[in-house]
Amino acid sequence: MTMKKLFAIAMAGMLTLGLTACGSAGGAAQSAGGSASGDTIRIGIFEPSTGDSASGGKKEILGMQYANAETPTVEVGGKTYNVELVIADNGSSADKAPSAASELVGKDVSLVLGSYGSGVSMAGGPKFEEAGLAAIGVTCTNPNVTAGNDYYFRICFLDNFQADVLANFAKEKFSAKKAYCLGENGNEYDQGLIAFFKQVFEGAGGEVIADSFPTNNSDFTSYLNKAKSEGADVIFTPVSIAYAKQIMEQAASLDIAIPFLGSDTLDDNMVLEATKGTKLQLFVSTFYQEGGSEKFDKGIKDYIKNNADAMTANGGNDTISAVTAMGYDAYYVALEAIKAAGSGDKGAIKAAIPGVKYDGVSGSIAFDEIGDAVRDTAYIKTADTATGEWAFEKVQTGSSAK
Repeated sequence: MTMKKLFAIAMAGMLTLGLTACGSAGGAAQSAGGSASGDTIRIGIFEPSTGDSASGGKKEILGMQYANAETPTVEVGGKTYNVELVIADNGSSADKAPSAASELVGKDVSLVLGSYGSGVSMAGGPKFEEAGLAAIGVTCTNPNVTAGNDYYFRICFLDNFQADVLANFAKEKFSAKKAYCLGENGNEYDQGLIAFFKQVFEGAGGEVIADSFPTNNSDFTSYLNKAKSEGADVIFTPVSIAYAKQIMEQAASLDIAIPFLGSDTLDDNMVLEATKGTKLQLFVSTFYQEGGSEKFDKGIKDYIKNNADAMTANGGNDTISAVTAMGYDAYYVALEAIKAAGSGDKGAIKAAIPGVKYDGVSGSIAFDEIGDAVRDTAYIKTADTATGEWAFEKVQTGSSAK
């Protein structure tokens, strides 16, 4: 039994809200295959370009496209190969994700990057495993993405760590004793984060009130009023960009003074725009903050400003999203794996990934025995409602601030 299978069993016992791990597709293909065709090596991009998570998916792809424009080739065995990005839209939906994953398998890519969104990653993962094709998650933070699937890796921190960071931040920043948690019913990402947050917050002596709203809900008034009437010290809502935007807009109209805590999905300029000119307090945990790499910041901003499609994908301005930085790093991790494999063969690349180490703009990247990134810090930033920009708050670990 592999370490990932053992981890999957442990996680199943830990998550009490009914999260389902990606099951192993037993006997995954180990055969050689795909992908140095002629002078080209293809990297599959498994991301949402439509649906509720499209804004985040497009920004993540943007980082990969910028990296590919910056470094469009890779040296393998003394030969220079062009690197082609092959994009498949998973539609932000667990129902559509398997077909998008199969599309990439059918296009004979050497490895896959993505996805923004844990649910789609978990839904598409078995297809990659069946094909013997490695996938490197970029910002899919739910532990069950990699648990039980030997072919899924990731470069981001996990939800249990992220929830720990936010729960501790709530205690330290606001002396919070009561937290109101709100997520989409049945959403693995939302509910997983809330489960972990509840465990940490209550473990520290706090009280948690948790509610779930139905899919496609658009009126959050009753939930926000409940948080206020119950005397919550903080509101934790780890939801999709589309929902977060609505929640922020409605909270502003209700004059909610309670600080909001958001996970990495709320680190988006659409959510930021919804807070501009309001009295809202929004703090998010994330992977990168502008200023972390002067070279990257300048390069990606120039790329966005000089590329109309990139500007559109980025929401119409040049604010750097953390997921864009992560997409950029993921591309270079992929190149390191290809170089380490000495081949465009998918089996050789999968075997090489665990040994890859890379110093990216988002920090040092290495993999543990599960295939998860070794990450011990997160950025906390806040929405500056006067300027409409993100302001750096602090770097924090799960147990203490730095």
